[in-house]
Amino acid sequence: MSTSFQEFNRNLIQDLRANGKATSGPFEGREVLILTTKGAKSKEIRENPLVYTRDGDHYVIVASKGGAPTHPAWYHNLVEHPEVTVEVGKEKFKARAHVAQGDEYERLYLQHAGINPGFHDYRKKTTRKIPVIVLERLH
Repeated sequence: MSTSFQEFNRNLIQDLRANGKATSGPFEGREVLILTTKGAKSKEIRENPLVYTRDGDHYVIVASKGGAPTHPAWYHNLVEHPEVTVEVGKEKFKARAHVAQGDEYERLYLQHAGINPGFHDYRKKTTRKIPVIVLERLH
């Protein structure tokens, strides 16, 4: 029996909240955060587990959607509502999201793909520019 994408995400989020990290499956041993956004159109609360890297004090996520031709829904949500909630390990905080541009974009994409090599493949699979998002903690 195959698990749906939504069910997979729900189970991963449950694992992250219970253990502070992924304890099994494809994300085990990787840095994963939970991003909570408000729906761009629906205004409903949405939660997504996402692989992240760090850039100083900031968290960096990439809207790859596995190299799909369209951006993931969570990307549209944070562009519309840039104030988000981030959960990393046992910590939960508010952050402001901004889409990296120019030199920052390429530097952060290559840094992210250097740690998570699959992101090099995602670039080859799509013609769209895969967004890189910087999450800056709000105090």
